[in-house]
Amino acid sequence: MKVLALDYGSARTGVAVSDPSGVIARPLTVVEQVGTKLGAERLLALIAEEQPEQIVVGLPLTLRGEHGKQAHETEAFARRLRERVTVPVELFDERLTTVLAARTPSDTPEDARAAAHLLESFLTWSTSREN
Repeated sequence: MKVLALDYGSARTGVAVSDPSGVIARPLTVVEQVGTKLGAERLLALIAEEQPEQIVVGLPLTLRGEHGKQAHETEAFARRLRERVTVPVELFDERLTTVLAARTPSDTPEDARAAAHLLESFLTWSTSREN
């Protein structure tokens, strides 16, 4: 199953995508200001182009697992996204993905790398859940 992951941020949202079998995650791009009309249109066009079967949005919980301001903003973003797409949108714990992205040397934007780390975690979790 092809999955698209979003590391939501009001300024920049990292995007990663899996291969069609849902095994390999790769960073794709960064969408600027998805909360604006232009940013939302760009994200929706990207989703239409990639044709994922599922979308995963990283939920930035605190290290204690609590919902802070950013987590509430992300949940609101996910609700708005669910209204605009026809595939399932799931929230998934993204703690430490930004730290991992910062430690991963690459020419790819850090937000896209964070989305790829999120997607790798999600794919591992969903595979273990199936077994």
